[in-house]
Amino acid sequence: MIVPLMEAVAGTCGGKAGALGASLRAGLPVPDGFVVPFAAYLAAVRDLDLGRFAGEPDDVHAAARTIEARPVHAAVIDALERALGELGDPPVAVRSSAAREDTAQASAAGQHESFLAVHGAGEVAKAVRACWASLFSPRAVEYRAASGRGGRPSGDPVMAVIVQRHLDAEVSGVMFTPADSGDATRIEASWGLGPSVVEGRVTPDSYRVTADGSVTRTVADKQRRLDRRGTRLVLRDVPTGSRNRPVLGDVTATRLAELGGRIAAVLGGPQDIEWAIADGRIWVLQARPVTAAPPPPASPAGASDMPAVTLTGTPGSRGTVTGTVRIVRGRGDFARVRPGDILVCPLTDPAWTPLLRIAAGVVTETGGVLSHAAIVARERAIPAVLGIPNATSRLRDGTVVTIDGTTGTATAEPGIIAGTEANAGST
Repeated sequence: MIVPLMEAVAGTCGGKAGALGASLRAGLPVPDGFVVPFAAYLAAVRDLDLGRFAGEPDDVHAAARTIEARPVHAAVIDALERALGELGDPPVAVRSSAAREDTAQASAAGQHESFLAVHGAGEVAKAVRACWASLFSPRAVEYRAASGRGGRPSGDPVMAVIVQRHLDAEVSGVMFTPADSGDATRIEASWGLGPSVVEGRVTPDSYRVTADGSVTRTVADKQRRLDRRGTRLVLRDVPTGSRNRPVLGDVTATRLAELGGRIAAVLGGPQDIEWAIADGRIWVLQARPVTAAPPPPASPAGASDMPAVTLTGTPGSRGTVTGTVRIVRGRGDFARVRPGDILVCPLTDPAWTPLLRIAAGVVTETGGVLSHAAIVARERAIPAVLGIPNATSRLRDGTVVTIDGTTGTATAEPGIIAGTEANAGST
């Protein structure tokens, strides 16, 4: 019923848990925990006849509601109580680990639910059930369909769930290890808990660590941070003096890169790694194969040569495309997006994944190249430019813009970008 994380393998516990289990067995710093394996999910849904759901939006919601409405079996709750007691009953992170999630073919980045700061067997059971149900969220079903695995919720997706000790991170982020020895390790980092970085809610500091240990960095204006308060997550302002201060020193960035190399060696290839620093120690929270490498950072010299009506941000996904600007600030705007539009938004929440199948390109106001949205854009092979401040007010809805995801630019005709006279070539 419960599998120690140290013993987890992908075949019974999903790719995410399998990678963490292999890392633990190799002596790497992974928070202790356990897994509710595929078998528990299959037992819970055995008599639900999920095959009656045909894959339409209403059916998808019905499948998720059906799973969420079922009580978790008493035997599972008893097993959770025992396993949590062995950990000392701390606050925990509850994370999805679906079959074929975190593979070299598809990351499923941000498509299933995860929860932080969960406490007590009853609340953990609710979070487990929500992870199960997230197999049938519209974004997860659409992602499977776009990844060539069929969109019907009556297919064979199955879900395991990881439960680990929660870390109150001072700093957290994402790291991509290099594909070959000549490449650099790329790191993005910000204050507080990791969802701010992976969900693109903050533009993080970025670092490149080369094989000889040299470090280059770009420091961002990090205005907000996410932290735990009891069993709640709170978003608060970063003190003014820390907003433009690097969150990592060169020594720590180098240590992260070295750790990334060890993880890549254990798991057998370039890795997309989520990490956190708590109580001065680096921890590995997740590792999965890199499915689509990000473009190189934009050249500062190139940015200075841009036309006066070009806005610059971070290259997120390679390619150039011209299309109609469609400003999307929330789900109420989804129906306005048409095939071929350029999605311009404050950030791209994972729930917005279906739009990435329609849009020809993406521009965001915040977020880094290693965020979930950027990863999915690269998997979809659509250009993306990230971190253009005030893009939703500077680019006008319904006008035409050309974005270049390789150089990190958005270019429109004169007068089309709001305030171009005052903001020409600004970053």
